[in-house]
Amino acid sequence: MTENNNKNKIIVGISGGVDSSVAAMLLKEKGYDVEALFMKNWNDQTEDGKCLWEDDVEDAMQVCDKLDIPLNTVDLSKDYWEKVFKNFLTEYKNGRTPNPDILCNKEIKFKAFLKHAENLGAKKIATGHYARINSMENSTQLLKSVDNNKDQSYFLCCLNQSQLHKTLFPIGNLYKNDVRKLAKDGDLVTHNKKDSTGICFIGEQPFRNFLSNFIQPQRGLIKTVDGKTIGEHDGIFFYTLGQRQGLGIGGVKNATDAPWYVVKKEIDNNELIVAQDHDHPLLHNKNLTVLNINWILEEIPELPFKCTAKCRYRQSDQNCTIEIDKNNQFIVNFESSQRAITPGQFIVFYEKNICLGGGIINSVY
Repeated sequence: MTENNNKNKIIVGISGGVDSSVAAMLLKEKGYDVEALFMKNWNDQTEDGKCLWEDDVEDAMQVCDKLDIPLNTVDLSKDYWEKVFKNFLTEYKNGRTPNPDILCNKEIKFKAFLKHAENLGAKKIATGHYARINSMENSTQLLKSVDNNKDQSYFLCCLNQSQLHKTLFPIGNLYKNDVRKLAKDGDLVTHNKKDSTGICFIGEQPFRNFLSNFIQPQRGLIKTVDGKTIGEHDGIFFYTLGQRQGLGIGGVKNATDAPWYVVKKEIDNNELIVAQDHDHPLLHNKNLTVLNINWILEEIPELPFKCTAKCRYRQSDQNCTIEIDKNNQFIVNFESSQRAITPGQFIVFYEKNICLGGGIINSVY
């Protein structure tokens, strides 16, 4: 048993879900001085006047009581609004599709949260992310989880060496089914709790209604690729490239009954361009530009650099080459065409199981 003292104090970011619950349990079993810290990052209420986080904090309390560890709470809602949500709204206003989960990890979970945990005496923090860390002599690598289906390294691509050095991922070597079994065997109330989805810390919301609370929708025209008007959209920021559902396009004269897909967003004209082709040429590109690449090892590799990358979380790794142009802009060239590359989303780079970092997709060729 490791001696319990502040040198070994680990503060676990506990969310009220099964993953962070098991992370805390495993650390406690290893003899660490474990405390839990619950973040309140969004204070809106439901229609019945209940705060969105109340059920989660109640589950977190029951888990901590079962594990006999202290539960702290911290309100980071101001940080979340300033560092994450404002950016989220700005990107949507500009017709892009942001990924707030990645920015939340960078600015909240592994920055504001980490700072507060250190003020509580923590040597390191731990989370329930499905990822692994490889500590080397002079650097720390971020590795994929052993569970490829749950791997969350994509969402951690903007972390730096200092953040990774102070972090543990206790369930990174486990599969999700094993995590749930451990929770059940440990009699944790969260063992069969549904995984959270939706916007980071805001949860599942009727997306259009939620976004309309912050951005005034402006209706516009839906046109075919040859310029024919076939409908109206409710606000261009409600839609993303490749989208099929929710377009509201009825029968169109001289058109088949095949589904329509968003193939382009004309932001300046507030027009949505659609086509009846899942693999329309406008949806396929082999090249893109990237803004603000975060290299986890804090060194730019020698360019051109061959690796793999993914432009969305669930995508399989794709072979690519990273180059830099005369304007010092990073260019990514894929071996094969990619469907619906979406500005505002993140592209994340890998070398086998090592996550190298990532950046914001700025444009496609």
